Amino acid sequence: MKYYLIAGETSGDLHGANLIKALKKEDPEAEFHIVGGDQMQEAAGVPVLIHTSEMAFMGFVEVLMNLRSISRNLKKVKADLQKVRPDSLILIDFPGFNMKIAEFAKKIGISVNYYISPKIWAWNVNRVYKIKKVVDHMFCILPFEVKFYKEFRYHVDYVGNPLLDAISAYEFQPDFREKNGLGNSPIIALLPGSRKMEIEHLLPEMVELYHRFPVHQLVIAGAPNIDISLYERYIGDYPIKVLFDQTYDLLKHSEAAAVTSGTATLETALLRVPQVVVYKANPISVMIAKQVIKVRFISLVNLINDYLSVIELIQKECTTANIADELGQLITDPEHRASVLENYDVLIEKMGTPGASEKTAKLIVEYMKSGN
Repeated sequence: MKYYLIAGETSGDLHGANLIKALKKEDPEAEFHIVGGDQMQEAAGVPVLIHTSEMAFMGFVEVLMNLRSISRNLKKVKADLQKVRPDSLILIDFPGFNMKIAEFAKKIGISVNYYISPKIWAWNVNRVYKIKKVVDHMFCILPFEVKFYKEFRYHVDYVGNPLLDAISAYEFQPDFREKNGLGNSPIIALLPGSRKMEIEHLLPEMVELYHRFPVHQLVIAGAPNIDISLYERYIGDYPIKVLFDQTYDLLKHSEAAAVTSGTATLETALLRVPQVVVYKANPISVMIAKQVIKVRFISLVNLINDYLSVIELIQKECTTANIADELGQLITDPEHRASVLENYDVLIEKMGTPGASEKTAKLIVEYMKSGN
C-alpha cells in the first residue's frame, strides 16, 4: 500500500521516522511519500517533497509573516496528493497545516489518519467537530486526550507516547564527553528550541548564564534543521559548544537543563534531568495566545501530571536572572531537586510503556485491510 506522511517540525520528523520503520514491518510492500525532515527521509529511503526547515512557523505574528510560504506549501502538497493518490494519508501533529490537508484529502476520497492529536483541548475545543468530519482515525499519545474526545462521542485510539520508543531504542555513547571534548566539568544543557524564531528569542538569555555558573560548562543542543551560524551569532566569544544529533546523550550527562517549552520538556523529564521550562515569543503572539489558550500550563510535563511539576518562565519572567535562580536551586538544593525527580516518577508511571509506533502502524494497516 501507498502511505503519505506529513510532519512539519523536528519532533514530528522523529516520530514519523519511527512510524515508517514500524509500517515497513507490518507491510513489507509499503511505498512511502513524505513531507518531513532528514530522519523520515532516511527511514523511508525516498526524498522529501518539502523539508521541515521550510515549514516550522510558530506564533500568530510569525504565521502571518509567512503566509505566502505556507500557501505555496499547501498547494504543492495538494497537487502531489492528487498525483500520488495514496491508500493512507498519515498526518503527524502540526495542526495549522495538516488540518487543511485533511479536509482536502477527505474531499478527494483519501483515508485520513492523524498521529499525535492537535492540542485542541488547549486552545480551540470547537475544532473537534471538524476533526470528526475529516479524520477517519485519530491516534492519541497523551493519556487525558481519550477522555477529552469521549466527551464529544469521537472514538480515538490511545497508543502510548512515541518518545518512549525513541528513548528506549537510543544507543547512548559511552565516550560522549571524550568525543566532544567536554572534560569533567558538570554540564548545564541549553535547549533553545527547534525553530529559528524560538532560538532568536531565547538563546540571548541562555548564553548569559555563562557568567552565573563558573564551575559548569554550558552546552547547546542544536536542532538539525538549524544552521550553526544562527547559534554562533548569539554565542559570540563565549566558550559554549553546540552539539547536533546528540540531545539524549547531552541530557544524560547534564546536571540540569534550561528547556524551551515543547516536546523537549517531556524528553528531559523522561531522562530524569531537572529542568526549568522557558518560553519567549513575539509579544503580540503571546497576547493573542493568552486570550485563546485554555490550559494552566505550557509544558507537557505539567499538563500530563496536571500540577506544577517543573517551573515555567514565560515572556517577561523568562530572564537570565530568573533562569539562573531556578537552575541554581535545582543544582544546589537537594530537597527541590528531589521534588522534581519525584514529579518525574509520577509522569513516567502515567506515560506507560514503549510501543506507540508499532501499535499505530498495526492499527493503520488493520483499518486499511478491513476497509474501515
